[in-house]
Amino acid sequence: MAKNLLQTLSQSCLTDQKPSSSFGVSSRPHESIAASNPSFTDGVATKDIHVDPFSSLSLRIFLPDTAVTSPLPSTHDYGGYLPPPGKFHRKLPVMLQFHGGGFVSGSNESAGNDAFCRRIAKLCDVIVVAVGYRLAPETRYPGAFEDGLKVLNWLAKQSNLAACGRLDSQSHIFDSFGASMVEPWLAAHGDPSRTGVYCSGSSSGANIADYLARKAVEAGKLLDPVKVVAQVLMFPFFTGSTPTHSEIKLANSYFYDKSMCKLAWNLFLPQEQLNLDHPAANPLTAGRQPPLKFMPPTLTVVAEHDFMRDRAIFYSEELRKVNVDAPVLDYKDAVHEFATLDVLLQTPQARACAEDVTIWVKKHISLGGHEFSY
Repeated sequence: MAKNLLQTLSQSCLTDQKPSSSFGVSSRPHESIAASNPSFTDGVATKDIHVDPFSSLSLRIFLPDTAVTSPLPSTHDYGGYLPPPGKFHRKLPVMLQFHGGGFVSGSNESAGNDAFCRRIAKLCDVIVVAVGYRLAPETRYPGAFEDGLKVLNWLAKQSNLAACGRLDSQSHIFDSFGASMVEPWLAAHGDPSRTGVYCSGSSSGANIADYLARKAVEAGKLLDPVKVVAQVLMFPFFTGSTPTHSEIKLANSYFYDKSMCKLAWNLFLPQEQLNLDHPAANPLTAGRQPPLKFMPPTLTVVAEHDFMRDRAIFYSEELRKVNVDAPVLDYKDAVHEFATLDVLLQTPQARACAEDVTIWVKKHISLGGHEFSY
């Protein structure tokens, strides 16, 4: 299905030379979609919101019931959970999550991504904000990367608005911003200014997460009160012009192989920028900024039968050389996106991966987060 989609999109690009769309699309008709449910089901409530009226960029928020003190409040009037006003609420870290799909498919509301985010929200005890970024070829590079940065800035704004709302004596300031702009779940239960933001991505989503971490380092205080304190790169969609051992050995192997990767990059990068050493594709491109020593702690997940595994391992090695906390989790008998695909979510490797990621994330949460500036 994935290969057929890539080939179909490639053919349509050849026959229909439409310019890149600023509004774009964030899902495909063939995706199996899980509906959001703002009431707590299996320990997690979800809601969908749009944060940009000028594009298809969307968010799905996953709130674990651990954020709510027992008993759970009545939800009949609202149709879902609504934090009661004037009450102390438990604060949780926020994790931005970017789905995979080679930049051309996948969705933040797909059945597989919904189930994976629910699992992470419960295990890590965090609010997961899954980003429905714009897909290629309707929106080519840097559209998806700009969407990630837009969401990070939106989180910073939300944190500032929530802080204004807590200043009772200065409520007129809060009102002047417009109370309707405040996302109530994040205002009541999110705490990105104290614990920081955790970026996570699978496959192409990992490329976006890494870009976001780099931009956050460059921005420094400009993103206050939000800072990216760690990232989780799950089987990142990295490549390069000089093939690695795994890219040679697994060129015709499982799932996203050499031919499919090239198709995806052809669809994502503008033709004038088509280069496998493009900064969006190769994390170790010469001169890429900021220097690696300023990057936040980075957990990398790779799979034994993944065409792209070596490139991710090399990146992690380079981070460790400059004293960045950058461990690698390597899973045997596993393929690309093994921990996030709906058909593989119940496998031992997928369950073990979620638990291992949880241990690492909770370790950094317990440290209270660190600030990384360039």
